[in-house]
Amino acid sequence: MIDTKSDFLTSFKVTASGLAAQRMRLNIIAENLANAQTTRTPEGGPYKRRDPVFMSRPFQDFLTREQAAGATGVAVDRINVDQRPPRLQYDPTHPDANADGYVAMPNIDTVTEMVNMMSASRSYEANVSVLNASKAMALKALEIGR
Repeated sequence: MIDTKSDFLTSFKVTASGLAAQRMRLNIIAENLANAQTTRTPEGGPYKRRDPVFMSRPFQDFLTREQAAGATGVAVDRINVDQRPPRLQYDPTHPDANADGYVAMPNIDTVTEMVNMMSASRSYEANVSVLNASKAMALKALEIGR
């Protein structure tokens, strides 16, 4: 007999991990955009762009080995900090300007960040759609079982 309960739980768990990963991605993009003009950080120098790196994660923590076979979700493995040099902008009146009048600005491209935000938002929406479809199937399965 097929254990549909664990199949639905696996589906919910995979979808929830995708939602959490995309939420983290959206938060990091928002942080990048908010700091696009930050020239001074506690670490010294301008803000450096951050980018999440995802990895596949098995679900053996709450399923049996047979149930978890092939079931994976997604998690944020690490957050990369962009090591490219800052862009220099001429503004001799800026308090962080060097002796030549140039200010080291964050290497954040607003257009790229907005495209990444749209992509993360669409991925989040797709995960919500999968969650809703799984929920609808689970409810139909319960109706059939009556």
